[in-house]
Amino acid sequence: MRAWPALLLRFPAAGPGAGGAASLPDLVAASLDGLDVMAVLERPDGAWEVSFRDELRRTEAARRLLAWHGRLGLRITRLDLPDGDWARRSQASLRAVRVGGIRVAPPWAQDDDPAGPGVTVVIEPAMGFGTGHHATTRLCLAALQRLDCRRRRVLDVGTGSGVLAFAACALGAREALGVDSDADAIENARGNAELNAGLPAVRFEEADFRSRAIAPADIVLANLTGALLMSAAGALTALVAPGGTLVVSGFTPDERPQVLAAFAPWGEAVWQRQEDGWCAAMVRGGSARYTISSPQ
Repeated sequence: MRAWPALLLRFPAAGPGAGGAASLPDLVAASLDGLDVMAVLERPDGAWEVSFRDELRRTEAARRLLAWHGRLGLRITRLDLPDGDWARRSQASLRAVRVGGIRVAPPWAQDDDPAGPGVTVVIEPAMGFGTGHHATTRLCLAALQRLDCRRRRVLDVGTGSGVLAFAACALGAREALGVDSDADAIENARGNAELNAGLPAVRFEEADFRSRAIAPADIVLANLTGALLMSAAGALTALVAPGGTLVVSGFTPDERPQVLAAFAPWGEAVWQRQEDGWCAAMVRGGSARYTISSPQ
């Protein structure tokens, strides 16, 4: 079983931040947004376990966090987290999350909100792959529900757990393909396909969308990072079928002008939303084929 490089962050019992100033956990949380973090798990004792994709990212994060917050009492310890152990310990607090008519639930919480309307997607938690709880995933789920997915072909770029691909098929897509350059992500997504056996039109492939020939789709979802969206805008728009729609997320409000500018030569941003410091946008290229609700 794979182990993930992580940092254990401990905070002083009563640190700086009283009197209206930002608390140390708030300051650290803001810093983590720019450190390529995969997952954060808060332990019962108040410490945070922060995981990273590789040792290089962990080392750089430890250096920066210590330089920025060490003088305020932040204590940092390196540790390695077995993927299964992280999932097991997350079960106590991870529940179903609802976005409009879509409910995303871990296997042990499928009965949460049983009377609620809509469809359910079941996702087994795994380190670094979306469970629907992160704001960028929720934003993409909200965007999907503003499109008519029925009989459309959907492409989920950087699919992770596959949650967006499953949601698209649950909303009536003819088929959905999830691609990711991370073999662990594809393994995780295929495992989740067994939990969503009622959605047989979903498939997953290990591929880098920037170098692999992929058939264009009517709806393309790209929940990536601001930097990657900007650098790969041309590759992403080439994946959208004529008259199709591109949904992008994973960028911050500060990055929004540059991200939208990168796609402006191809199409118009017809919907935007911000949540918990993250943004998403729906970009329509060419002639409109799908009904889109009024922006919020």
